[in-house]
Amino acid sequence: MKSEHIPKATIKRLAMYVQVLETLKREGSQVVSSELLARTCSVNPSQIRKDLAYFGEFGVRGVGYHVQDLIYSIKHSLGVDRVWKCALVGVGNLGKALLRHQDFKFRGFDIVGAFDCDPFKIGEEISGLEVVCTRRLKDAVKELGIEIGLITTPVNRAQRATNFLIEAGVKGIINYSPAMLTVPPDVYVEYVDFFHHFYSVAFSITLDRHQDRMGGDGDEDD
Repeated sequence: MKSEHIPKATIKRLAMYVQVLETLKREGSQVVSSELLARTCSVNPSQIRKDLAYFGEFGVRGVGYHVQDLIYSIKHSLGVDRVWKCALVGVGNLGKALLRHQDFKFRGFDIVGAFDCDPFKIGEEISGLEVVCTRRLKDAVKELGIEIGLITTPVNRAQRATNFLIEAGVKGIINYSPAMLTVPPDVYVEYVDFFHHFYSVAFSITLDRHQDRMGGDGDEDD
């Protein structure tokens, strides 16, 4: 894979580019300029060009990037141009919402299994998937070719869910729980922390208001 020596920060940005490009594609856009892509991704155009330079020359001067070609090139270069089978563990309100979210399959991540340890949830059908006991996860991973696990359990059950996924041979975990997980070195975890974004936005608003007050005070002193 061409991505072996690419910095992790660059890979994260490339994933963001693909997300934006796929949205543009759904909206009917066939070409996008580096300026528009950069503005949408909150980076500068030179950063876009630098990141894409890892894979060769892209874009046409005066025209921009062909959306579909760029999506394919990035995914192919990173080795993710295929469908990834996923399992979701923890079928509470958040888990149910994710199971009903159509974008996962559209973006190449197909949730093919839903698991929970609650006997009142086992057997329930959500978006065509029957909720299965977590103890059957290992067999399901082998039968369905599952490679990525999504954890949407309460915080006190997240490590237990993680252990089930690791024992089943899953090497990639997306953790929506606020728990910090213990995993072996060959298991990759990404944390989805909604409150991080709430704090960030609230802090930015507070900072702007503080700066406005300070600026107002300065004008009055003059």
